[in-house]
Amino acid sequence: MNVAMDTPAIRDANAADHAAILALNLESEALVSPTDAERLRQLDAQSAYHRVVEIDGQVAAFLLAFREGAEYDSPNYRWFAERYPQFLYIDRIIVSERYQGRQLGRALYEDLFAVARAGAIETIACEFYVVPFNEGSSRFHAKFGFHEVGQQWVADGKKQVSLQIATP
Repeated sequence: MNVAMDTPAIRDANAADHAAILALNLESEALVSPTDAERLRQLDAQSAYHRVVEIDGQVAAFLLAFREGAEYDSPNYRWFAERYPQFLYIDRIIVSERYQGRQLGRALYEDLFAVARAGAIETIACEFYVVPFNEGSSRFHAKFGFHEVGQQWVADGKKQVSLQIATP
């Protein structure tokens, strides 16, 4: 099969992708938690979903998510773990600035929702900043049926998140 150049493909992330994933994370660090190579290896090992969008051999986007029961120390993950017996928590989704506007985030969410449905997971959880307000993330998540179930302050009280859930 001859795939057209510039055609996005969603696939599982692997160790060879980690440098590109770290670069994307750094590019978006104002909106996500920082990470380094060791931390990424730990997160990858615990993840229930870690996929990338590849375009012309380059990682253009990624999504990292965890199921309940993971030994993940994120305060936002722990918030959901204390309240929901079963869930799939979206820790981060990042699309390269170069590929913004090409619906790659939507493609990853549609893929994640399909995985959740196939696994009979009834709750998908996430959060985004409301202080400072991330309007783009708010609009994006609303399109997938997410709604707020709580808020909390993070980053030593410097940022506030809206804790959101949706049904796949």
